[in-house]
Amino acid sequence: MIKALLTDIEGTITRISFVKEVLFPYAAAQLPTFVTANQQHTIVVEQIDAVKTLIDQPNADIDTVINTLLEWIATDKKITPLKQLQGLIWQTGYENGDFTGHLYPDAYQFLQTQQQAGQQLYVYSSGSVKAQQLIFQYSDFGDIRPLFTDYFDTKMGAKQESVAYQNIISQLPFVANEVLFLSDVVAELDAAKNAGLKTLLLIRDGQASSPAHNYINDFSQFTAEHLA
Repeated sequence: MIKALLTDIEGTITRISFVKEVLFPYAAAQLPTFVTANQQHTIVVEQIDAVKTLIDQPNADIDTVINTLLEWIATDKKITPLKQLQGLIWQTGYENGDFTGHLYPDAYQFLQTQQQAGQQLYVYSSGSVKAQQLIFQYSDFGDIRPLFTDYFDTKMGAKQESVAYQNIISQLPFVANEVLFLSDVVAELDAAKNAGLKTLLLIRDGQASSPAHNYINDFSQFTAEHLA
């Protein structure tokens, strides 16, 4: 029996367009000013140094770092220092009321129901843990962070690599086949399945199904059989 749910965010419990049309453009617009103004702050220094290491330019100036980050945003790179900085920038947007964290209504109802039924809920997203918590703190339904037991990001590894899911399981009080991973990306589900997790594909926008995974179109179709 399934004892815990591990859920992706983008395309699974929130619209892809929210991230691509709201969060990414906001971060791109704010990033140059934010990084320049905060380049002496410890957490920002750590991300700047990480960018320099990744591009193999230890003496890169701040403009080079900023241009690299903007290129990564434009090409939707899942790179940890970028995700950490985006989370910091988005915090300002949420706090200023520039936007709220979108959740599908069926996803919110599903998460509530599962948590009330005793399931442990976890999140694994390419967005930083900070960014994840901001979506839930400032969600369309208020602060729903109490629904979740813990959060994981790319510090666990890339989402399309099985080792990431092994790393997550090592931090949970469950064995792999007691955890159901929810995602809209088949390659992520393949990696999770190879690590021993149960999987469920969300097909919200007409993408192809996969014979390797059960699928639903929204959480109204979720049944007890998916927890078996």
